[in-house]
Amino acid sequence: MSTVLITGGAGYIGSHVVKELPRQGYQPIVYDNLQTGHRKSVRNALFIEGDLADSEKLRKTFRSYSIDAIMHFAADCLVGESVENPLKYFKNNVKNSIQLLETMDEFDIKKFIFSSSAAVYGEPKEIPIPEDHLCSPTNPYGETKLIFEKVLQAYLEAGKLNYVSLRYFNAAGADPAGELGEDHAPETHLIPVGIKAVLTGDSIPIFGTDYDTPDGTCIRDYIHVTDLARAHILALKRLEGGGNSGIYNLGNGNGYSVRQVIETIRKVTNRKVTTIESPRRPGDPERLVASSEKIKKELGWTPKYAALETIVETAWQWHRNHPNGYGE
Repeated sequence: MSTVLITGGAGYIGSHVVKELPRQGYQPIVYDNLQTGHRKSVRNALFIEGDLADSEKLRKTFRSYSIDAIMHFAADCLVGESVENPLKYFKNNVKNSIQLLETMDEFDIKKFIFSSSAAVYGEPKEIPIPEDHLCSPTNPYGETKLIFEKVLQAYLEAGKLNYVSLRYFNAAGADPAGELGEDHAPETHLIPVGIKAVLTGDSIPIFGTDYDTPDGTCIRDYIHVTDLARAHILALKRLEGGGNSGIYNLGNGNGYSVRQVIETIRKVTNRKVTTIESPRRPGDPERLVASSEKIKKELGWTPKYAALETIVETAWQWHRNHPNGYGE
């Protein structure tokens, strides 16, 4: 049984991948500093509380376990915060990630799956966005993801590793079995923000109503977190089978405006929804919709939970049953 180290495995996306790995015959080891992750989200996996900045703790982990591959989720990921505090993002998302690569190289581990982002594209020139689209991030968060992709490519060309970089669009939803969900503090993602507003009777904020879109609000491509998890397994199997390194988009190929998502929340919850209009947030592109044809063709990935109503329904069930999240 192959052993996979998952950095940030107690986070939202990482924990869903950790749940999926044993089903596919892998032994997961989670390495997480619990800055934003939750210990209760890690099930059926060895957990190590550690920070990527702690080189000794990292080396001790690599010495203690025979690790075959790395899945790297650990990162700061708030666009607005990255604009306000860019140094934090370059330090954690680039510097600490390079330290992880150095440790991998020291222990001769060659397989690496990277949690990247559609934020690398910036304002797209074409929709849906293909992987060979110009990358011109509009915020430091996206810049850090792009920089580290370039580092990975340089390591590949130096013969030090093989990698797959997965550029997520908007991860959303929750584990269909109801065990795992999204629990951030603060919460900035539209679907959980909207559902929590429904549960508390608050208004849902709309950041920007003057975009050049049919209803004036941003358009995004939402992908279910379990479909994301499956893509990571397929990427790992590709590397294990000797497949080439590569970069892949992960989205459903459908764009929904903020107002359309809010209307879907209203329909799914059958609750009254009120909104409050606010100015645009810095660094928010107008439209982000993926072309995921490459990963479908090369890795055989197909989303099982593509419908927006299904994504919202799984999130609704999680938040309704866990109003305090993981309660930590």
